[in-house]
Amino acid sequence: MAESLPEHDRILQEIESTDTACVGPTLRSVYDDQPNAHQKFMEKLDACIRNHDREIEKMCNFHHQGFVDAITELLKVRADAEKLKVQVTDTNRRLQDAGKEVIAQTEEIIRCRVQQRNITTVVEKLQLCLPVLEMYSKLKEQMSVKRYYSALKTMEQLENLYLPRVSQYRFCQIMMENLPKLREEIKEISMSDLKDFLESIRKHSDRIGETAMKQAQQQKTFSTALQKQNNVNYGRNMHLGRNRILESKNEITLKRTFEDEDEHDEEVLTAQDLVDFSPVYRCLHIYSVLGDGEVFENYYRKQRRKQARLVLQPQSSMHETVEGYRRYFSQIVGFFVVEDHILHVTQGLVTRTYTDELWNMALSKIIAVLRTHSSYCNDPDLVLELKNLIVVFADTLQGYGFPVNRLFDLLFEIRDQYNETLLKKWSGLFRDIFEADNYSPIPVANEEEYRIVISKFPFQDPELDKQSFPKKLPMSQSVPQIYMQVKEFIYASLKFSESLHRSSTEIDDMLRKSTNLLLTRTLSSCLQNLIKKPHIGLTELVQIIINTTHLEQACKYLEDFISNITNISQLTVHTARLYGLSTFKDARHAAEGEIYTKLNQKIDEFIQIADYDWTMSESDGRASGYLMDLINFLRSTFQVFTHLPGKVAQTACMSACQHLSMSLMQMLLDSELKQISMGAIQQFNLDVIQCELFANSEPVPGFQGDTLQLAFIDLRQLLDLFMVWDWSTYLADYGQATSKYLRVNPSTALTLLEK
Repeated sequence: MAESLPEHDRILQEIESTDTACVGPTLRSVYDDQPNAHQKFMEKLDACIRNHDREIEKMCNFHHQGFVDAITELLKVRADAEKLKVQVTDTNRRLQDAGKEVIAQTEEIIRCRVQQRNITTVVEKLQLCLPVLEMYSKLKEQMSVKRYYSALKTMEQLENLYLPRVSQYRFCQIMMENLPKLREEIKEISMSDLKDFLESIRKHSDRIGETAMKQAQQQKTFSTALQKQNNVNYGRNMHLGRNRILESKNEITLKRTFEDEDEHDEEVLTAQDLVDFSPVYRCLHIYSVLGDGEVFENYYRKQRRKQARLVLQPQSSMHETVEGYRRYFSQIVGFFVVEDHILHVTQGLVTRTYTDELWNMALSKIIAVLRTHSSYCNDPDLVLELKNLIVVFADTLQGYGFPVNRLFDLLFEIRDQYNETLLKKWSGLFRDIFEADNYSPIPVANEEEYRIVISKFPFQDPELDKQSFPKKLPMSQSVPQIYMQVKEFIYASLKFSESLHRSSTEIDDMLRKSTNLLLTRTLSSCLQNLIKKPHIGLTELVQIIINTTHLEQACKYLEDFISNITNISQLTVHTARLYGLSTFKDARHAAEGEIYTKLNQKIDEFIQIADYDWTMSESDGRASGYLMDLINFLRSTFQVFTHLPGKVAQTACMSACQHLSMSLMQMLLDSELKQISMGAIQQFNLDVIQCELFANSEPVPGFQGDTLQLAFIDLRQLLDLFMVWDWSTYLADYGQATSKYLRVNPSTALTLLEK
């Protein structure tokens, strides 16, 4: 029992000193002890409580007065507390009012912080998207200013570099969807620009070609003028007057050439100056970037081939004017200048093989067209202009590397046609000269007129030079004119031979051949036609013979003239000779024959007016009037023949006397004449005597003895037979070489005897 009490004290001490949460185990130990321990513990607990109450009471009593004082003080403080409460409440209210604004500002700050965070996020995302947007904006700007090649490059950067970074955004998907459309749009626009370019160069090809040909011609003209200036004295061995003209022409040409060069040096236009080639470059680059370069090349070449066919198709009236040919050549040159430019500034769009193939096709077409249209040209000036255009055309394209040998071969074909047109033109000139000629010797009143004539024609006659003025040159006005026209023909022929890239020997040979054609065909034909004209009388024929003689003598001067202008010596083995000698000889022979014919015709005219009275009993004692007129005519005519070569005059005189003798014989033997009296025979004999006297008077010098009288020997023997009536002698001596009437034919004597 005594042991349990300390245990209870310990438990109470634990309860007093232990936290309320830990009391449970302590109380449980009370019940775990001996029976009735709980009752004992409660008693012990009550005793402890009473003990503590006594202590509290003692303490309260001890502190009561202090407590009362504290309460009193507390009551005093109560009023101050109420006042403080009001103040605190007011302060709290005011604090709450002030806090609302702070809260609002705080919330605003929080919202701003959120916005700031969002803005930072947006800025970060925008910084990521901004290059994409800038590139897309740049793409749109490039599209708007038609910088399509740059736009394609921008698209590549967008697709490969920028868009993958922001592919999660919807606008990027829209961009990705738009890029193929933009590419197709660029292809369509660039193809449209290419079509416009093709149309532009089709329209401007003539101007491009004209500019290129003009530049080539200026360069060539400048070189030619310098060469001519160095050779300005090439014709000094010919005639002074002509040389002065040539020198002045060359000086003027050179001066104009220098002036033209100065003018054109200021502005030298090229193909790219006249045409904007950027569309074709742009289109080529665009299609190359898009991987369709081959498609573009095929399209471009196909379209240019079509344009080539159009350019090569000439107008139907092209041959009528030189402008038609110039426009045709300009378009072709412009076409190939553009192709050459494209060849050198692009890689693979056109190749040298392609341009050569195109040029060969074009060249065949050009040659066929020129053959056809040049055949219609009848004007030598137009043919010459065509030749000059072909030369400039060939030189221009040759400067761009195109072979043009076939064009120069064509020029030789055109040269033959040019010569034909020249021959036709000069045929008309010769006819006009012959028509305008008065066929009388050229009168010269003074030294000046004489020098003017010899400046045009190489005439030399020492005997004539000794005569005083006024005097007459033996040839007529047509001779110097014909000679000058032949030289002009040579010059005209030389003009075509220039710039053909031929040697001087070949040019000399061509000039001589063409001059031979002029002399042997054209001039010969004109002379033959002139001689056959009805209005050309004996005087004119005599003058024609004199003229041809002088022209024949001048042929050697023409050969010298050709040699001087070609600088080829006549001693060269291959140098051709002029056939003018045979031409003028043939013309002279024809004129001589025509003289004989016209003399005979004139004699026939006189014979036709003969009016014999065949039944007259006695003669009139004098010759018939018609015969005297005829003899006077022959005498005056043969006086004109004094300027003819001796054999021509003698032949004409002999022919006239023989024809007169035959005509008189036919008059006696005319079948319509039935009866002749001896008086008529006597009258007829008087006429024959006049004829013999005329023959004996030597109307033309140079006959030996009585050669001319022999023309009337048949008539004389026949008339003597009838006048003397010496039939016995005739019959006795018939057949003998010494017969007095050897020339009397028995049938002729019988016919006249019957009459």
